[in-house]
Amino acid sequence: MKVVTLSGGVGGARFLRGLVDVVEPEGVTVIGNVGDDVEILGLHVSPDLDSILYALSGLADEERGWGRADETWNALGTVEGLGGERWFRLGDRDLGLHLVRTQALRAGERLSAITGRLAAALGLRVAVAPATDARLRTHLHTPAGRFPFQEWFVARGHRDEVDAVEYEGADRAPPAPGVIEAIAGADAIVLAPSNPYVSIGPILAVGKIRDALAARRAPAVAVSPLIGGRAVKGPADRMLARLAGGTTPHQVTQCYKGLIDALVIDEADAADAVGLPVRAIVTKTLMTDADARRRLAEAALEVAGALR
Repeated sequence: MKVVTLSGGVGGARFLRGLVDVVEPEGVTVIGNVGDDVEILGLHVSPDLDSILYALSGLADEERGWGRADETWNALGTVEGLGGERWFRLGDRDLGLHLVRTQALRAGERLSAITGRLAAALGLRVAVAPATDARLRTHLHTPAGRFPFQEWFVARGHRDEVDAVEYEGADRAPPAPGVIEAIAGADAIVLAPSNPYVSIGPILAVGKIRDALAARRAPAVAVSPLIGGRAVKGPADRMLARLAGGTTPHQVTQCYKGLIDALVIDEADAADAVGLPVRAIVTKTLMTDADARRRLAEAALEVAGALR
């Protein structure tokens, strides 16, 4: 079975761990968000791609929810002592990946090729690709001004309400090599339980990717990132409430209008799914452990199979 998954960072990465437990990893292609990418201390950091790589290779820090396990912070401590930029926390182990990526980019290698090479070096059998090799950056328009994603999310703790989301560069960003072919050849397409605006939105902002999903032959299933109308982590619920007018499954489907055939929702949201414009699948969506991740992936694939 060939499965294509559109994914952001933490929530999407956890879902992917369940997915590769129920599908042969060689059949999975992950299209990752690069709207969060940022240059820190001269290094190119791809937080969502890195969360995917770390989660699938077993290197992720489960307690912190981001970065690598068993991390140390000596380099960052030196940076701070010398008066350097420290608002974005880069651990010592994590730095190694960013150094390799940045060197390769400066040598002219494409981000997609680098990501594939990193995945292989970490022993992954899943194909991991950025949505695009071009520069694409998410910016948030707020009452306090316009901010790049990481400044709004990390430096300002996403405290500012969002009036609009802008995907700078998306209008001229081509899909990364193989992305459209993977969508066209998929047996199922899954939109991971990631923030629709700042995780999945930048991927869909690449016009040819959106067009490929709209013209899909395989069923597309989204997994809601909300439980009881609330985000497990992050600002997805606040953004939906302000930008879409609510936090029910209906507002989630609005974000993916014409692009999905079904929505997997939590039992706590079942009462709000009446009249949903796509098929609703009700299950437990909180990914507390490996079994829960696997059951959620099975639910998404089961409905995709039923729609084929």
